[in-house]
Formats: sequence, structure tokens, C-alpha cells
Amino acid sequence: MVKPDLPIETARLRLRPYAAADVPDLYALESHPEVHRYLYSEPRDLTQVAERASERTDWVAFRAEGDQLALIVELKETREVIGNVNLHWVSETHRQGEIGYTLHPDHHGRGYASEAAAPLLRVGFEDLGLHRVIGRLDGRNTASARVLEKLGMRREAHLVQNEFVKGEWTDEVVYALLASEWTGASS
Repeated sequence: MVKPDLPIETARLRLRPYAAADVPDLYALESHPEVHRYLYSEPRDLTQVAERASERTDWVAFRAEGDQLALIVELKETREVIGNVNLHWVSETHRQGEIGYTLHPDHHGRGYASEAAAPLLRVGFEDLGLHRVIGRLDGRNTASARVLEKLGMRREAHLVQNEFVKGEWTDEVVYALLASEWTGASS
């Protein structure tokens, strides 16, 4: 089992497990239409947010392929919840993972997403022993592409109109980073 020491602190952020008390802050995030603009999901109601938060309270360790580490992102100084970040163990055999993040739009453009995601790359490569981590996004989500590039990830694929999402054909862009490329680049 791989269980990182939590909380994880960065210069400005604190990454910690989900808690029941987070539901109001998560509702402000997950009910916001802009948050779901480039995701498969739609804005969630309070009941859905509470269920998701409850489910994620135990997502703090990797025991087997398919597990996820899901953490709340809060401002260290104020403890304000501004988003979440996760690392999914996609394949044990191929040592693959996938990173994801969401931030409330009020906190976009300040470097918080890359600051929150970088420690999860460390967990993936150093603790879990992953060979490769990917990030997937809607091709129109240029802000998320910049986050992945800031993390040192390279754009590997642009799949043109490969998915029908929310009534329209959308492109998918895939970024990736190998453990050998990451070493010493982030922490």
C-alpha cells in the first residue's frame, strides 16, 4: 500500500483529505457551470456533492490498480477551499497514472493548479513507482493545457472530434510525462 503523508503543503497551498465539513465549499465549486464547461459532468446539486465528498474521504491511499488519491486544495494562509486534485492509478502492469484537477473560477490564473498537481506527480513517480502519468483535456481548454505544460508534460496527441460530449463533437488532447523526464523537474 502506498499512502502519502497528509496533508501535503506547498508554498501557498495545503492538500488534504476530503471531510464532511467541505460540502458547502465543494458545492460552491461543483455547482458552478464554468467548472464543468470542459468536463463530461454537469453542475451538481447539494446532495450529489455530499455523496461525492463522502465517497472521496477514503481516497487517500493506493492499494490496487484503479485506486485514486483525491485531495482538497485549500489556501494555506486562510484555509479557504479552492478546488481539488487527484491522481488515478490507471495500470499496475504498465505503471501508468492520470492526473486531474479543478479549481473554482475565482482562483484561476494564479498558478494554483500546477502548484497543487506537482506534489501528486511526486507521489506517482517516487512513491507509487509510475513510469508515465498523463493528463487529458478538452481541446478547447487552453488554460488546462498551460497547467500541464508548466508541470513539464508534453503534448502527445490531439484527437480530432473523437467524442460527442454535451451535444457536440469535441477534440481530446493528451499530455504525458515519463518518470525519467520528471526526475528533478518538480516537487
